[in-house]
Amino acid sequence: MRIGIDLGGTKIEIVALDRAGDRAEGTVLLRERIATPRGDYDATIATVRDLVAGVEARLGRRGTVGIGIPGAISPATGLVKNANSTWLIGRPFDRDLEAALGRPVRLANDANCFALSEAVDGAAAGAAIVFGAILGTGVGGGIVVNERVLTGANAISGEWGHNPLPWPLSLPGDAERPGPACYCGRQGCIETFLSGPGLAADHARVTGQALTGEDVVAAAAAGDVAAEATLRRYEERLARALAHLVNILDPDVIVLGGGLSGLSRLYESVPRLWGRHIFSDHVATRLVPPKHGDSSGVRGAAWLWPPEREDRR
Repeated sequence: MRIGIDLGGTKIEIVALDRAGDRAEGTVLLRERIATPRGDYDATIATVRDLVAGVEARLGRRGTVGIGIPGAISPATGLVKNANSTWLIGRPFDRDLEAALGRPVRLANDANCFALSEAVDGAAAGAAIVFGAILGTGVGGGIVVNERVLTGANAISGEWGHNPLPWPLSLPGDAERPGPACYCGRQGCIETFLSGPGLAADHARVTGQALTGEDVVAAAAAGDVAAEATLRRYEERLARALAHLVNILDPDVIVLGGGLSGLSRLYESVPRLWGRHIFSDHVATRLVPPKHGDSSGVRGAAWLWPPEREDRR
């Protein structure tokens, strides 16, 4: 049994998965969500400990534990960095969890967990190189090679959202350079264009209308010309950003996650647009929606412990 935990800013989700045979789909044995004790580090450790103990007591089995967090463990310090759940920053979260649970724990960025879930038994199952692109409140990503997360020397592998939007254009009413200010301190980051708030901000800059990203999508579907133009700009920018990634990583599959992954038109329009920017005569990379949706993060945390060799016979 593999236990996965998705530690979010507002909720903690736990799942217990079982899997029999090579590439069989993970069977959910138990799943639960509770509120995150925001701002309280010790309570977070205790909550995770109690969740694991409760799951194992109910199922009568002991499992491996993997956890996804909105941040990463710094290879330089061994402490959490870049976490939206700020009370984790500067803490040895993995080591404290291991002490509380009395066993090894595997920890990864939540975007990496999303990518791993979709690579193991999701929309990209069977693919050798998978990129999971998160298009939500922020823009993040994860890389999985042969069902193993690629973390990188600095634990920032896949952080494409804080690179500049490639091949910037000067568009009427909306110059892409130097681009909008980003919270990271730079300008023109991919996240400032392709996140949900970035989509809304782009629409506001061009039209003066203060709509949410969801409102822009709904207005376009209802035939609003300005909202449709905003979505077309979004699609073209996403095509450029993903083309840049394809030129570097050359993945077999790109899986979209986050709220904007539900925009079905992206899976047709973006591959139609990205070819002009990809340095190849043919593009075999597939762009697909997630199979497991918002469950992918917690499932991927469980798969941080890969199947043992004997499970694959």
